[in-house]
Amino acid sequence: MSRRVLVLWADEGSSNLGVRALSQGALSLARQAWGDDTEVDFQSFDFGPLGTQLSGKVVLKGTLTGSKVLHSRMAKYDAVIDTGAGDSFTDIYGLKRLAIMLYTRRVAQSAGVPVILSPQTIGPFNSALGRLAARHTLKRAETVFVRDSTSLDYARKLGYEPDCLSTDVVFALPQPDSTGSKSADIALNVSGLLWSTDAHGSRFRYQELTRDIIGKLIAANRSITLMPHVIDNPSLDNDMTPVKDLVSEFGDQVEVFVPAGLDEVRAFVADCQVVIGARMHACLNALSVGTPAIPLAYSRKFAPLLADIGWAHTIDLKEEHVAERVVKLLDLSGLQAEAARVKESAEYRLQIAVSHLATQARI
Repeated sequence: MSRRVLVLWADEGSSNLGVRALSQGALSLARQAWGDDTEVDFQSFDFGPLGTQLSGKVVLKGTLTGSKVLHSRMAKYDAVIDTGAGDSFTDIYGLKRLAIMLYTRRVAQSAGVPVILSPQTIGPFNSALGRLAARHTLKRAETVFVRDSTSLDYARKLGYEPDCLSTDVVFALPQPDSTGSKSADIALNVSGLLWSTDAHGSRFRYQELTRDIIGKLIAANRSITLMPHVIDNPSLDNDMTPVKDLVSEFGDQVEVFVPAGLDEVRAFVADCQVVIGARMHACLNALSVGTPAIPLAYSRKFAPLLADIGWAHTIDLKEEHVAERVVKLLDLSGLQAEAARVKESAEYRLQIAVSHLATQARI
């Protein structure tokens, strides 16, 4: 019997290729557990198969009127896989976002649909209301997977023992076909969010740091290809903005590769020597195909996940001498072999999650 599954906070057509990786990774997880005939739909905060946006207005209307429209649409699914948008099961992005996610899960559960929290970051929750919402979500979920040991500890502090410590679902994606020759030396992903906003620190410091990295790589006779991981879109969260700015500054000292989609970026990084990136999934895409990556971390979600699978080369953007550390890491021998071991370790962790899902009695 085929199952019908809804993947929440996912969009296979997103301009953010990390969101596409989460979407396709969740699909792969579901089909590995329940068979290739499993039907999978994706619903983000925008309009999707539920026939509506998942917004604050929808939450307010449903709460005040007791409307069952969303309930009836959710009831057609056998299971909901909630990705938490990777790192959004927290209150650091505001209580409104958390409330929308909590309400949507509650609607599914009231319709008798089991909710699975796929491997994701849990926390932090800095408010009493956020911690209350988190405990409620964890207690009522059918299954809870976490993608790093820090999230595991955080869930335990909230009084819940997750079902499985896994890793990011990008490691469930199929391997791309390699051309057999390295298409680039260094692929450099520059985050448009960090470049254009102060959401995660001073954009001016990040811009200067990026220029410093490029300058030192050029001085070291390395070839650099700028690679957006959030492709062109109208928002500030757009990696093409720094790509255009840096090309105007460095000219033919840098090359550019603009992927059309997830499959194309994965094939490209598989044929690179190293990926350097401030987008976590740009680095995870690389490691999941066996290419070494140097993550430039702007938040707590990077280091625990990567350390858990044995990758110790994350650099915190708040630290000093970032560019020098990047160049020094490039000189390490054995990075390729180390990346291959990390890939194997991560895939093993995901298979534990797949095995757990395959035995769920209610699904």
